Amino acid sequence: MTIALYNTQTRTVEQLRPITPGRVGIYVCGATVQGAPHIGHMRSAVVFDQLRRWLTYRGLDVTLIRNVTDIDDKILSKSVEEGRTWFAHAYHYERVFTAAYEAMGVLAPDYEPRATGHVPEMIELIGRLIDAGHAYPAADDSGDVYFDTASWPDYGELTHQRPADMSPADDAPRYGKRSPQDFALWKGHKQGEPLTASWNTPWGRGRPGWHIECSAMSTKYLGAEFDIHGGGLDLRFPHHENELAQSRAAGDPFARLWMHSGLLTVGGDKMSKSLGNSIFAHELFAKLPALTVRYFLSTAHYRSVLDFTEAAVAGQQTALDRFANLLSRARGLLGEAAPAVPSAADGYAGVAARVPDAFAAAMDDDLAIPQALAVAFEHLGAGFRALEIASAPGAGAQTRADLAQIVGELELMLDILGVNPTDPHWATGAGGDDAAHAALDALVGALAEERLAAKAEKDYARADGIRARLAEAGVAIEDTPAGYRWQLKDEEQD
Repeated sequence: MTIALYNTQTRTVEQLRPITPGRVGIYVCGATVQGAPHIGHMRSAVVFDQLRRWLTYRGLDVTLIRNVTDIDDKILSKSVEEGRTWFAHAYHYERVFTAAYEAMGVLAPDYEPRATGHVPEMIELIGRLIDAGHAYPAADDSGDVYFDTASWPDYGELTHQRPADMSPADDAPRYGKRSPQDFALWKGHKQGEPLTASWNTPWGRGRPGWHIECSAMSTKYLGAEFDIHGGGLDLRFPHHENELAQSRAAGDPFARLWMHSGLLTVGGDKMSKSLGNSIFAHELFAKLPALTVRYFLSTAHYRSVLDFTEAAVAGQQTALDRFANLLSRARGLLGEAAPAVPSAADGYAGVAARVPDAFAAAMDDDLAIPQALAVAFEHLGAGFRALEIASAPGAGAQTRADLAQIVGELELMLDILGVNPTDPHWATGAGGDDAAHAALDALVGALAEERLAAKAEKDYARADGIRARLAEAGVAIEDTPAGYRWQLKDEEQD
């Protein structure tokens, strides 16, 4: 088994070599809880959830830490705008993020530390940097403390930039710095800010800068050196560049491999407040099932740019309908002989099925999920053929065993990607769907497959008759290059 992942720092695909054999430590930059999560946050969460599921399937003991930034400039300002205390504001949106993660079927991290809970570790780390000559208190007695970028020759090694070419750090006024590129490790308490948003330090009352928190929390829970540091591509600079510099300057080897999920655009444009094109997760889930959204986020390689439109997301429903239709009908036929539904949360304990070699090869090759999905589609076609044989009068036990094997392998592949429609998470409505819709989907799917078979046999009268029966029941069905899709007529009018 060789798992290879793209390392942003070296710009090469490298073999994953865990520091401790059999165990992998992953730190993922999570939510800054200043407002509700958007679809870009969900893409990053899904990518690292899929990484975790795959490493778990491969037999590795994974520890995933995902932080919460619950204090920063925008949290303080937006809490005033929304009429809350800053800590209530942060907690409110932390819960909104958690609800979105859960709706998307993202497994909970092993631990989710908050920045405000780790101030002592940050103060200790800043002290180490000052003692080593890599940080300094501001000359203006503001209580700010800065990292001295000129003191660290390797500054810029993650993003391959020269300090002179970098934009000035915008997290503190320049008059207290030695260089425009120096960034804040600690921010002195300012008049008008709530006293509760500050802590006593050797440099005066204040609060942490953005970057220092992740260096302190990742090493606290994963050690001075750990396997993988992840996050969205937008965090690569300045956040991750600064994390790497301050951690190495303090003497910690820090992350061996850096992974970044690609950007998500909306109609070709980057999401931004100025354009007013942010797609918030809770608004999207009110329109589309979360399973469909997650599946859409899985259709492109994790490092590529993925362009969002509602039509593009809705277009993925056809594929999900086919998977759900096959699995529902097959499980109905197999009854108690159907395989157990796989569960990443249980570490795939008791799962007899194994994924096909082609699927494993794709996932081992830097999480090539589009290629892995192609293998799942091959199994989908094989599954429908096996279902037809096993449903025929006089079918033997071996035909049902063959069908059960395909179901087991297909569900395992889909569960690793987090899009298995038979997972109880989706069937109970946690993802924005419900059991009634799932049952209706299975019934419509059976008729739709019968109609496709009639068309293949050029029995157009039977195919038209099936369409008419569905229309009488209030279901509109249409053919697309990817297969069929259906919706209730009331929804179609909406």
